[in-house]
Amino acid sequence: MTRFDRLQAEIGADWRSFVRRRTAVFFTFFFPVILIVIFGALVRTDPTGEGLFAEPAAYYVPGYLAVVVLFTPFSRLGSEVARHREDNRFEKLATTPLSRVEWLFAQTVVNAVIIGLASLLILVLVVVLTGAEITYSPWLVPYILIGVGCFCGIGAMLGSYTDSRDGAVAASNAIGLPLLFLSETFIALEQLPGWFGPLVNLSPLTYFARGVRAATNPGAESGVSGIAGVDPLVSNLAVLAVLAVVTFALGARSIPRTD
Repeated sequence: MTRFDRLQAEIGADWRSFVRRRTAVFFTFFFPVILIVIFGALVRTDPTGEGLFAEPAAYYVPGYLAVVVLFTPFSRLGSEVARHREDNRFEKLATTPLSRVEWLFAQTVVNAVIIGLASLLILVLVVVLTGAEITYSPWLVPYILIGVGCFCGIGAMLGSYTDSRDGAVAASNAIGLPLLFLSETFIALEQLPGWFGPLVNLSPLTYFARGVRAATNPGAESGVSGIAGVDPLVSNLAVLAVLAVVTFALGARSIPRTD
């Protein structure tokens, strides 16, 4: 069996596993829709121009996309790795030609398809419900794909180092929620304490948010910073890509051969 055949078989199995879980399918697409309805359509900007949602609607597009790009890999990979450990599936995997890198890559491909569909839905709803004026840039594709790879690697580590599926889900939420709101997604850097600014740069999601904002809202004056003298679309994607390679490699390495 060639590597392509192994990957095709694993991707097909993981996709069928996902679509059979109707609750998972429902909430994967329903949760970000609820956020858009609450934060984008119901919660209005402060008339004084201040407050949490004082920026134009297009500013928050990276935040809505980050919900699925961040939480779907965290929850799916974390619980999937933990479930494989509990059921001793990695012992069976060790007897097959499929390597840990190939297994994680197959999981990442399925997540990329799921998140790509969810992202398309989000972009349409943001325009319809909030009236945001956004640009449908082709740069969104590499940002979403590389972002998925990055957070799938972290999700694999969460599933490998926690003691159960419940522990993996709890760790995903404990890490994901702060990242979601403190990575220049919904909260602008200017609204955070000055000493916290350098910490924002430690989050991979920050570079995703800055790049997506530069792609969808070219006229944005804040939240798109990058390397001086370099197009923020390129610089933020480059940093995100480096982080994705590192986290994916660490995630694959963390997956146990046996447990």
